[in-house]
Amino acid sequence: MLLNLHDTGSIADNRRLGTVLLFILIELFLDGAESASQAEIERHLEMGRDFLARGQLSDALTHYHAAVEGDPSNYLTYFKRGTVYFALGKAKFAVSDFSRVLELKPDFTAARAQRASVFLKMGDFDNAETDLMVVLRHDPHNPDANQQYSRIGPARDQWYLCVDVMERGDYTTAIALLTQLLEYCPWSVEIREARAQMYLRIGDRMAAVSDFRSVNRLSQDSTDGYYQLSRILYDVGDSGAALKEIRECLRLDPEHKDCFPFYKKIKKVDKVYVEAQLAREEQRYGDCIAGGEKLIKLEPDVPMIVYNGKQLLCSCLVKDEQFTTAVTRCREALDIYSDPEVMCDRAEALVGAEMYDEAIVQYREALEINDNLQRAKDGIEHAQRVQKQAERRDYYKILGVKRSATKQEIVKAYRKAAQKWHPDNFQGDEKKMAEKKFIDIAAAKEVLTDPEKRKQFDAGQDPLDPEAGRNGFGGGNPFHHFHHGSPFQFKFHFT
Repeated sequence: MLLNLHDTGSIADNRRLGTVLLFILIELFLDGAESASQAEIERHLEMGRDFLARGQLSDALTHYHAAVEGDPSNYLTYFKRGTVYFALGKAKFAVSDFSRVLELKPDFTAARAQRASVFLKMGDFDNAETDLMVVLRHDPHNPDANQQYSRIGPARDQWYLCVDVMERGDYTTAIALLTQLLEYCPWSVEIREARAQMYLRIGDRMAAVSDFRSVNRLSQDSTDGYYQLSRILYDVGDSGAALKEIRECLRLDPEHKDCFPFYKKIKKVDKVYVEAQLAREEQRYGDCIAGGEKLIKLEPDVPMIVYNGKQLLCSCLVKDEQFTTAVTRCREALDIYSDPEVMCDRAEALVGAEMYDEAIVQYREALEINDNLQRAKDGIEHAQRVQKQAERRDYYKILGVKRSATKQEIVKAYRKAAQKWHPDNFQGDEKKMAEKKFIDIAAAKEVLTDPEKRKQFDAGQDPLDPEAGRNGFGGGNPFHHFHHGSPFQFKFHFT
């Protein structure tokens, strides 16, 4: 079969025409896409300007991100985004954008001046000085550049002075100098970390925590920063916050050689602490007390963790009405840290143990620390009221006998009570309470085994009350010297 040459030519022409038309369509499509893309970029820039004018920096940043992605060769877009980063305090990102601007347009002085400002705030004196020298060569009378340049020398000298003072161990002076320097270099990781270390040296751990938090923000996720911050929080007894920070370290490095073992320790301690606190809230005081004891055993070498355990014991023993033990545990907690709330717990225990004067003194000590503590104010009123009600001692109740008890029953009850509460059996705060109880027990025996004194007491008068004696009721109190706190030795014979 022979081919028709004319038809063959027509087919070839048609193919060429189709190819040309296809390229034209593709070019038109690309032109349209480019126009749409440029319009989209302009829209993002316009919205970024609007948000920036209203002070909505995060929203402005979102649109500048989109504009940079749409046109990564536009130096002005990088400059605008860098300016927003600068305003947000994101120093590293600001430096990155201003540096990109200078790669695209090396003679853009405004970007170099802005970068110098960021370097100065970061405490990078050398780079700040280099940038400002370039700016001043192009614009010798630039007021902002001249002012910043004049600050570099004094700031650098003060940093050298800070290093010298720190090395000499004058931590308080170092803190004052570093604080002044941070007014000009608020984004300096090195300076802020140095101040944090100085705060640790003088024992101000919470101030150190604040600075270490800033260091972490400025460092943009530092495993060492999270570890160090976690350790400080743990040392001040905040196991929950310590756990949060150590988890951030493990998020960055799950196998971190320091963070992982420390995480396991904190998690165990915090679990016990949280469960004990929950038991207290749910009035399961036995479980709370057990949790407090366990916490102390878990971490005996970290004073504030021990304090947490003793504070739980203090609080829950009071609520469980184990007043004698509570007084001792509360004192142990206060020996570690003088917390006015724990002072109030101890005062409540003293009221429960009928040591009203001591309770009032403890409440007043709490008010010396926090003069607005309503719990202490109410506690003083309550202690005074209860004390007034308890001024007339019930000698029958003290010995635990009926009003019809015989002398033999009274003596038997006295022996039992005296043996139980003899002060030689106790130490510390418990000894003081035992002394008071022992005095009351001896007074009860004195009155109830003496027919005349017992008769007076049954008639509604306390024969050992000095006021009653002056009014013609009985003959004074043979134990009055005990109530004035005089030292004594107990040499009673239980006969």
